[in-house]
Amino acid sequence: MVTEEFPDSFADVLGGVQRLIRRRLRAGMTEPRLRGAQVELLRLVMAHPGIRVSAAAKELYLAGNSVSTLVNQLVKAGYLHRETDPEDRRSARLTVTPAAEARLREWRARRGALVREQVAKLSESERAALAAAVPALRKLAENLHEEVEGI
Repeated sequence: MVTEEFPDSFADVLGGVQRLIRRRLRAGMTEPRLRGAQVELLRLVMAHPGIRVSAAAKELYLAGNSVSTLVNQLVKAGYLHRETDPEDRRSARLTVTPAAEARLREWRARRGALVREQVAKLSESERAALAAAVPALRKLAENLHEEVEGI
C-alpha cells in the first residue's frame, strides 16, 4: 500500500543502499578513492568515447568548468586522455585509458558479487519483489532523466 510517507522512505532507502554498497566496496580498495562525479564521468566517456567536454557537462547536468576540473583530475590520475578535436581546435575529445577501463571493470565485478551475495540472503518472496520492482525503477530513472532534460 502506498502511503504519503512512501516517496520519502523510498528515496531514503535507495540512497542508503547506494551509500552502503560504495562503503563496502571502498573497504577493499588499495587505489585512491574516486569521487562519485569522477566515476560518473569515466562511465560516460567509456560509453561515449570521443565525447566533448561540453557534451559531457550537458549529459551529467554539471557546469562546464566543473567537468573541466574533473577532466584535469582524471587526466592527472591517468584515467582519461584529452585530445584536441580535429574538427574544432577549441574543443577537447575524451577517451578513457586502459587503467580506467580495468578499474571500472573491477568495480562492476566486485559490486555485482556483493549485491548477488546480499540478495541471496533474502527470502524467495523478497527476491521476487526486488526483481518485480526493476522495471518500475527503470521507468522512474527514465522519468527523472526526461524531466531534467526539459529544464
